[in-house]
Amino acid sequence: MSDIPGYDTIRWQDNAVIMIDQRRLPEEEVYLTCTDYREVVEAIRALAIRGAPAIGVAAAMAAALGALGCSETDPRAFQRHFQDICQVIAKARPTAVNLTWAVQRMQTLVAANGDLGVPALKEKLVAEAQAMLAEDIRINRQMGAHGQTLIHDGDAVLTHCNAGGLATGGYGTAIGVIRAAWEAGKKIQVWVDETRPVLQGARLTAWELGKLGIPHILIPDNAAAALMAKGRVNCVVVGADRIAANGDVANKIGTYGVAVWASYHHIPFYVAAPLSTFDFTLSDGSQIPIEERDPAEVTRMHGRGIAPAGCPALNLAFDVTPHTLIAGIITEHGICRPPLPAAVAALQDAARSCPGA
Repeated sequence: MSDIPGYDTIRWQDNAVIMIDQRRLPEEEVYLTCTDYREVVEAIRALAIRGAPAIGVAAAMAAALGALGCSETDPRAFQRHFQDICQVIAKARPTAVNLTWAVQRMQTLVAANGDLGVPALKEKLVAEAQAMLAEDIRINRQMGAHGQTLIHDGDAVLTHCNAGGLATGGYGTAIGVIRAAWEAGKKIQVWVDETRPVLQGARLTAWELGKLGIPHILIPDNAAAALMAKGRVNCVVVGADRIAANGDVANKIGTYGVAVWASYHHIPFYVAAPLSTFDFTLSDGSQIPIEERDPAEVTRMHGRGIAPAGCPALNLAFDVTPHTLIAGIITEHGICRPPLPAAVAALQDAARSCPGA
């Protein structure tokens, strides 16, 4: 379902969740088979699957797995057990709002079908999780169609982290926009930030673009500003993990710096994200929880130390880019343009009409 030759990010098969283990890329293409919802939760925590939309699909499938594994036959007892399962899934990672959005969507389905017997309810949950995967791919293609209009023939596009098929159910958000431009016949080149500390750009984005045949060059994160100064970057396109009501965007650490450099050099900085990534309950980005991960991800690489033994490290997984630095947010409903607070507010009506909203 990923539309990239030879792999699926995640799929439901024979009452199991199967996902490519992104920790092993690009050296090995290995799949994990999860038959218990707790295995999916651990895969999310350990970055075997990552990227906000992909985490959302994984969370929905985890909820369906948890339901299948529940032995309760009384509908009320089943619903209580299901709520406990959902609480565990919702705590897997704090920043990407798609995770809690997906869990709440599954909870809403159970609440709305309380009159069904347990077997029928389990079937509905499995069907909903599969529908969310197909829906995500469709939405990504819609975003790509809207966003590719911002990329011109001959452009050099810079992206940070991985927001491709691996970060979604398939096709991608930021990489989906780039891919749509390439598929439209535009001759483009992509600058790929390596994305320290766990190198999602080097390991994952470069791997995806290679699979797709899209020209790309890998660069150290700290080379982006120099390339901008030399006029070698025409636009920036990144994904998002949570977007506040005013248009502030949380994304992989380093995104804020890229946005500052782009603003200084008068280069448009775009964000591509589905409606499910917006959190209209937060007035601005200062309210977005920022995950701190194991410092060893900073001090070690591929199992080997790259800093003195005992060296302290801070590992912020995300940062927040203020809406004032963003030239547009690409969604399945079109492109939000500045002033972003007003444009994002207009999306709330569309959000209310979305399944699970």
